[in-house]
Amino acid sequence: MAPTSEHELVPIHELLNEEEAQKLLSELKVKLQNLPKILDTDPQSKKLGAKPGQIIKISRNDRGNKYTYYRLVVEE
Repeated sequence: MAPTSEHELVPIHELLNEEEAQKLLSELKVKLQNLPKILDTDPQSKKLGAKPGQIIKISRNDRGNKYTYYRLVVEE
């Protein structure tokens, strides 16, 4: 997937589909509301067209290490 920003310091943001979201919640054994939040007004959320209740996957590379974060989109 292409980055949501051209700036090198902004990590890659991807919107999970319903199937991917359910699989993630099952694997992590967490409830949707327990995920960290990101506002629907966040610039990356807006760029993806994310709606409240959807999950955004954030991939960051830091000095050769890869980190993945997940955020629940919430309404401001």
